[in-house]
Amino acid sequence: MVGAMAMSGARQLLVGLGLIDRTPPEAVLAEGAPSLLRSVPENRRTALVELAHWGYGGTAGAVYSLLPARLRSHSATGPVYGILVWAAFELGVAPALGLAHAHRSRPAERVALFCDHLLYGVVLGDPPKRPVPAHEEEEGGGSATERPV
Repeated sequence: MVGAMAMSGARQLLVGLGLIDRTPPEAVLAEGAPSLLRSVPENRRTALVELAHWGYGGTAGAVYSLLPARLRSHSATGPVYGILVWAAFELGVAPALGLAHAHRSRPAERVALFCDHLLYGVVLGDPPKRPVPAHEEEEGGGSATERPV
């Protein structure tokens, strides 16, 4: 979900710069599930869009975690996975839902969305290292120390 949250921040910038008119989660909800979107008060719709995006990103991250550890340990796996998630939306989800997003020529927007999915993959592929307790005692009888994984 942290990768999806990073994308959300990047998308705010991209929308503000005019590179993206409407984000994919907005399009999915507005065109694919309009009754759900209308059922939410207008002042809460942005929160719904973000929660939907974080849920989708978290689910994609859970699928990523099922990849073999040997594959996930490669530095390119996360970014490639992020690009594959982007391609799945562009080539599968958007056309299947009949989103206007899929039927417009918009190279700048596609490049922007490609880049934010690349960011998602970078974050996904390089999670923060968490310290683990050392099992050895320090020389001189000291207590166990923490070291990064």
